[in-house]
Amino acid sequence: MQDYTIEASFSETDGKMTMTWTRYPYPCFYKVDTYSKTTGKLSGSDEYHLVNSEYTFSDTYEVSTTAIPTYYKVTAYGIFGKLSSDEIMLANPNYSNPIKPVPIYQYTKDNPASVIPYLVWHSVPDGVLYELEILSGPPDKENTITLSTVNHLTSTQLVFTNGVQFDLRPYANQTRLYWRVRALNLRKEPIGVFSTAEPIVIDQKKAIPNKPLLNNFDRMPGFKQPVYPVYHWIPMFGAEKYEVELMSHPPVAENNTKPTSDRAWAKIVNGAFSCYDEYPRYYAGTYYWRVRAINDKGETIGVYSDTDTFEVPSYTNRPRVATFGDSITHGGGAVSFAPSCIEYSYTTYLDFPAINIGRSGDTSTTSLERFDRDVLPIKPRNLIIMTGSNSLRAQDISADTVINDLEGIYLKCIKNDIRPILLTLPPINPSNIMLAFHTPTDPMWYQKMQKINKYIKTKPYYIDLEPYFYDQSHSIMDPVLANDGLHPDITGKKLMAEIINRHKDVFQE
Repeated sequence: MQDYTIEASFSETDGKMTMTWTRYPYPCFYKVDTYSKTTGKLSGSDEYHLVNSEYTFSDTYEVSTTAIPTYYKVTAYGIFGKLSSDEIMLANPNYSNPIKPVPIYQYTKDNPASVIPYLVWHSVPDGVLYELEILSGPPDKENTITLSTVNHLTSTQLVFTNGVQFDLRPYANQTRLYWRVRALNLRKEPIGVFSTAEPIVIDQKKAIPNKPLLNNFDRMPGFKQPVYPVYHWIPMFGAEKYEVELMSHPPVAENNTKPTSDRAWAKIVNGAFSCYDEYPRYYAGTYYWRVRAINDKGETIGVYSDTDTFEVPSYTNRPRVATFGDSITHGGGAVSFAPSCIEYSYTTYLDFPAINIGRSGDTSTTSLERFDRDVLPIKPRNLIIMTGSNSLRAQDISADTVINDLEGIYLKCIKNDIRPILLTLPPINPSNIMLAFHTPTDPMWYQKMQKINKYIKTKPYYIDLEPYFYDQSHSIMDPVLANDGLHPDITGKKLMAEIINRHKDVFQE
C-alpha cells in the first residue's frame, strides 16, 4: 500500500469542478487538503499555505474553482492509519503559464446561446479589467496578447468583472462566431494572454437571459462574508441600475418581479456589479439576498436573480481573533474586486480563523466612532487593528488626529478586555492612486505615516508591516503589490498574513 500513488484528474461543467482519483484497493477514507502558494518574500517560509481540509469516503470531490492558483493533496486513511505514500500536489488546471482566462459557459449545438448570452470566464488574479473580442472564425494565432488580424468583428475593454451579457444580434447571421478574452492591469497592459477562442452556436429563438447572474463562480473554500457584506453579480445587458434586497427568509417566489414585502434591507446602486452593505450583519442566522435590474420608474427589468445565502455564526462565545479597520482590512483589490472576493482578504491566508470587521471607506476617525457598535457585540479576545491609510491621503487630516483616534481605539480595547494588536501602515503610491481614483494625495503623506508608525511601535503589541511593502527605491508602495497604490492585491494580502503568522506570540489564547 505504501507504494500505491494517488493519480487524479479534473473535469468542469458550468463552473463546477470535480476532482477524481484512483480508488485504493482497500476500505479507506480520504483527506483532501487545499493549498495556495506563499509569496516567497519571507525567508524560511513554507512553499505552500494550507487553506482548507475536508474528508470524504468517495473517490470524487467537488473542489472550489477559486480565483487564484490552488493545489490539492489527497491522502488515504484506513482503520490502521495513513495508507498513502508521499502525496503529490495536484494543481488546479485553470491556471497556466502564461495565464489565460478559462471560459465557464460553452455554447455548443447541444447547448446553444441566445442572441444576448452571458459570456463568463474564470477570473484572472489582479485583472483590473478585461478585453473581449468577437470573431467570425479562429484568430490568426491563439493565446497572444494582441487582437486578431483576421476574422476580427468587434472588441471592448469595458468589462470590469469576469463576465458580461453581450449583444450578438449584429453578428447573429455570421456562419461562425467565436469569442475570447484577456485580462489587463490598471494601465491596460496585458496580464497573460487571450483565452483560447471559444465557438458560439446561436439559436435565435432561444429566450434571452432576463435576470442578473450572481457572481459566485470563483469562491475560495470556506467562503464567509465579512461583517459588512458585499453582494456581487455579472452585469445585465441594458441595465443602468440595480437593487439588492436582503431577507431573513427565502423569497415567496424565485425569479419574480416584485420586491419582498418584509425584506430587512435594500439598496440601489447605479451602473455597478457589486453593492456594499452599510450595516454590520453580526446577528446569528441565515441571510438571503438577490438583485434585480431596474429602470428609471423603479420597475424590474426582467426578473429577480436567483437567491443566494450566507451564514452568520453566533458570537456568544468570544472568538479568539477579529480584524478591524478600513478597506485594506475589509478586502477587495485590483480596483475591480470587492471584499466578497475573499482571495483579496488577508484573513484568508492567516493560520487561524479571524472575523472580518473591516469597513471600506473608513478613516481612523470613523473606525473609532463605530467601535462600540461593531466590535463590542463580538468582543474578540484579540483585535488586529489597521486604520489610517485613507487619512494619509487627505491633506485636512493630520498625523496627530490619526494617533489620537488609534489611542482611542486602543483604550476602548483595554477597557473591554480585548488585546489590541496594531499593524503599522504600509506606504502608498500617489501616482497609482491618481490613476485609479483621480484624486490627489497629501504631499506630506510619508511624514505622516512615519509619525503614526512611530506611535504604533510604542505599544506593547504591534506588528510591523511597513518595511515589506516598499518598491526598490524605498519611497512608495511597490506597484507589484498594489495596482491602485493603496490596497494590496493578492500577493500583498498574502504577505500581510505571512508577516502576521510569524508573530503569533503577540496574541493571547
